[in-house]
Amino acid sequence: MTNKHLAQLDQRIEKIKAELAALGPMRPGSLTRQFKDPKARTGAYYQLSFTLDMKSRTDYIPHQCLAQVRSEVANYKRFKTLSVAWVAASIERSRLSIKLAREA
Repeated sequence: MTNKHLAQLDQRIEKIKAELAALGPMRPGSLTRQFKDPKARTGAYYQLSFTLDMKSRTDYIPHQCLAQVRSEVANYKRFKTLSVAWVAASIERSRLSIKLAREA
């Protein structure tokens, strides 16, 4: 049972690695719509806010690039989710292999 579980964990890790490799360009941050005049809600523009190297940054995003940046932000969120899943599966695998080593 435990060797079978180890194999399942290995398969899960390989699947995560493949999904990570398939990700395209990515950017961290939150994309929000802002207004030059918030009360009248006119002069809309988009900005991407993120932190890099412990510094907060903001990029203004042109309307024609919104789809691309949304895709990049989604890829980054997927990257973070997959990274956490990989680490969790690796920890579980390590614990199981240690348990098997003790039993042997």
